[in-house]
Amino acid sequence: MHTLGSFGGSTLGTLIPFLFVLMVVVFFHELGHFGIARWCGVAVETFSLGFGPELFAWHDRHGTRWRIAALPLGGYVKFTGDQGPASNPDDEVLSHLNAEQRARNFHFKPVWQRMAVIFAGPAANFILAVLIFAGIFMVVGQQVTQPRIDSIQPGSAAEAAGFQPNDLIQTINGRKITSFFDMQRIVMSSPDRTLRVGVLRGETSLELDAVPKRRELTDRFGNVHRIGMLGISRTQSPEDTKIVHLDPISAVWAGCGEVYFIIEQTFSYLGRLIVGLESGDQLSGPLRIAQVSGQMAEIGFLPLLTLMAALSTSIGLVNLFPVPILDGGHLLFYGIEAIRGRPLSPRTQEYGFRLGLMAVISLMLFSTWNDLVQLRVVQFLTGLFS
Repeated sequence: MHTLGSFGGSTLGTLIPFLFVLMVVVFFHELGHFGIARWCGVAVETFSLGFGPELFAWHDRHGTRWRIAALPLGGYVKFTGDQGPASNPDDEVLSHLNAEQRARNFHFKPVWQRMAVIFAGPAANFILAVLIFAGIFMVVGQQVTQPRIDSIQPGSAAEAAGFQPNDLIQTINGRKITSFFDMQRIVMSSPDRTLRVGVLRGETSLELDAVPKRRELTDRFGNVHRIGMLGISRTQSPEDTKIVHLDPISAVWAGCGEVYFIIEQTFSYLGRLIVGLESGDQLSGPLRIAQVSGQMAEIGFLPLLTLMAALSTSIGLVNLFPVPILDGGHLLFYGIEAIRGRPLSPRTQEYGFRLGLMAVISLMLFSTWNDLVQLRVVQFLTGLFS
């Protein structure tokens, strides 16, 4: 019998958390663009959550049309004189603007203001992530377990590296380790990579080289994860574990650390992917994100918030990639304009947007194919015709 596996779960249980997470992240991204545009005196024509047919809308006192659309897979802020959501200029419209309209038009603003408006979207995503993490650290707190080794598995990477029970891990690749969780997530994201680990053994400080072994683990939802493992267990002593509630300043700083860690690990994965050390099947699209959203919601609201912070960071980072049609592509064009003293020709920009659109569509198709494989839809469909 052929089954869809986890893909056939509760549709509402997946869809509602996914839309909640995505719409909050998208709203803050577009709000970043919108807020700085207003601050720079730019006339904003439309603020849209979603694409496609309009479900309902209203106008604010500045004339901006706020709309909710039928396809809730993104959003956009459209300035007067834009051809579409990508903010590429409509030369026909711009040529008919009078002096007063030009003064409030995005495309006639100084290049630094245009760059600020574009950068504000990804920046808002990073800020949202920091605030979510900070809120969790203040309200819920952090469970901090001393990174002390309780036992070592025979034949493990830790045994090969020379670790011993009661070793206290202090650093990994020069990064200070304050909890077992800090150590664990670095190890999990570093399979087959040499880590220089600083440990305190009694009164003696040592440095050991460890290479986490790549392992496949299946979680409670049937998702397969390929992670690195040293083969150690944490201390079981009650006095080595405590809940810490951070003050606002410390919480925001810790939130910045979480965002930095996500960005660092993303670049690390992409670097290994480019040189062939990682598989591209770990790239996820909207189907997998929807599935994971439902799974996190099933566990609780706190994991769903954590997923929202991680997704917000990822969306902010991806939007900064120098690909025309993304925010990073606009920043690239404006940066070239600032250096040259004049913008690139409309034809060059048009070709750039077309190439960027092709790249984004290709990535979406690839990630969606990964989703279908991960969710076993491809196997299901193949089985139907075999």
